[in-house]
Amino acid sequence: MTSKILLSLCCSLMIAMPSSATSADLSSPLIRQQASPDLQQRLEQRVKQLHLSKAVRQKRLSVTLVDVTDPSAPVMAQINGDEMMYAASLPKIAILLAAFERIAEGKMALNDDTRQTMTNMIRHSSNAAATTMIRAVGKDYINQVLASPKYRLYDKRHNGGLWVGKEYAGSKAFHRDPLHNLSHGATALQVARFYYMLETGRLVSPESSREMKSIMSKPGINHKFVKGLMADYPEVEMYRKSGSWRNYHADSALIEHNGRRYIAVALANDPKGGQWMTSLIHEMDDIIFKHAGFASADAAAPQIAAADTHKRIM
Repeated sequence: MTSKILLSLCCSLMIAMPSSATSADLSSPLIRQQASPDLQQRLEQRVKQLHLSKAVRQKRLSVTLVDVTDPSAPVMAQINGDEMMYAASLPKIAILLAAFERIAEGKMALNDDTRQTMTNMIRHSSNAAATTMIRAVGKDYINQVLASPKYRLYDKRHNGGLWVGKEYAGSKAFHRDPLHNLSHGATALQVARFYYMLETGRLVSPESSREMKSIMSKPGINHKFVKGLMADYPEVEMYRKSGSWRNYHADSALIEHNGRRYIAVALANDPKGGQWMTSLIHEMDDIIFKHAGFASADAAAPQIAAADTHKRIM
């Protein structure tokens, strides 16, 4: 009797998984295990300097920053990283992921029309395009992909994460998230994990990850992270998805700048949240370059010391 129950449970789990994996891919480091005290201190200092400490204490601001210049050795800092918030259009990245899982299954075609619809959904945040893709992919399938062992982008052990439980239209929610009753939700850390898997080719497949990254390039809305960074650094490459609704503001991006690559995510519940993000991304970009300088100095210190000792001996 016990064997039959176990067999049934295993079959159910296999059905719920995306097509291309049956277990979590642990070939790359786990973001949660890559916390850097130095990067953390710098992030907290900059947030304090922006006078956002009260919002942090009240859990109305969540930020995650990950240096992925070396994808095999990411470096992470976070503030309220597991605080789940309403994220408006940011979870459209989850629809994109589910669509590419369907394509991998052979249940959707990656043709010009599909690619254009997905591009409109991401770059220009088209609600009509997002609703079209939700219906094409299947409402329940999106959250099955997110919660699957392959991704765990929604994980009850970490207070949830990415969630899509409503069309981007006037209809009612079809499935609110079980922990917070949100229709479109996210946590900063889980969004950062999405981008890390994108960068390391682990969203569906390396080929699919490249296609998704291309769709997420060339942001079509000039606000928040884009406004805060690209006005000063127009050469920056940004792969991005944001969201706004009433007091809720969200932004997320994989950024390539001057030989550095990093992931920045911010979620806020405040009328000024969009302005916060414009300031935050400038500070986070500066942190990455200053952290890189300190990291290089730390790495060089033993070699310099050894060279000095050798000179004294000689």
